[in-house]
Amino acid sequence: KMISIVKKVKPDIVFHLASFSQYKHKSEDITQLVMSNILVGNQLVEAMVRNGVKYLINTGTYWQHFRNENYNPICLYAATKKAFEDILQFYIETTDLRIITLKLFDTYGPMDPRPKIFSQLNDAIKKGKCLNMTLGDQLIDIVHVDDVVEAYLIAANRILADNGFKYQEYAISSGQQIPLKDLVETYLSTLRKDVNINWGGREYRDREVMKPWTKGKKLPGWTPKISLEDGICLT
Repeated sequence: KMISIVKKVKPDIVFHLASFSQYKHKSEDITQLVMSNILVGNQLVEAMVRNGVKYLINTGTYWQHFRNENYNPICLYAATKKAFEDILQFYIETTDLRIITLKLFDTYGPMDPRPKIFSQLNDAIKKGKCLNMTLGDQLIDIVHVDDVVEAYLIAANRILADNGFKYQEYAISSGQQIPLKDLVETYLSTLRKDVNINWGGREYRDREVMKPWTKGKKLPGWTPKISLEDGICLT
C-alpha cells in the first residue's frame, strides 16, 4: 500500500516526522513504538526506492544522547529512532537515497496538543490550581515551531542541491540552555500571570535529562530567529 501511495503522490522529497513518542513506555506500548517508529519508516523508504524518490528529511531526537554521549537512549522511543537510522544505513549503502536527519530538541508553539510545560502552566492559570514540579534545575533547550519548520525547509534546499553527499545529521538546537525554573518564570512574567507552583513537589524522572546534548552539528544557513519571550507571546 505504501508503494502505491508514493507512486500516486510522486513527491520530489519526503519529510518523515511520523512517530509515536513515549518518555516512559508501558509493555503494551512496545508494538506501537516499533510499528510507528521502525516499521512505517522502513515501508516508506522502501516505497521511495521502488518509485525512484531519493531525497528524505528524517527526524531524530536529542533523547538519543543521554549524558551527552554519542549514543545513549534515555527511553525506548529514542532507541527506536536509532534503530530506524540503522535501517537507513542499509539503504544509503545500497541505493541512490540521500538523507538528512534533523535531531529536534524541545519544541513549542500555538495549539500544541501535547501536555508540555507551557500547556501545563496555561492549564494551571485557567483553573487556578497548584502545579507540582521538580526542583527545576534541569536545563531546557527549546525551539519555536516556526524556527523548526524553517530548518526543514533549509534542509530540503540543501538536499535538493544534490552536492553528492549520502547522509548528513544536524541538531536543531536553540543554542541556549535555560533551567526549567527560569523558563517557567520567563513564561509567567512575559504573560504577566501568576501560578502557585510547588517546586520539589515531584521527583525527577528516571534518566531525567539534566543537561541536553551539545555535540550536534549546526545546520548550515539556519539560526533560530524567534526569541523565547516573542515565542511565548505567539504561543
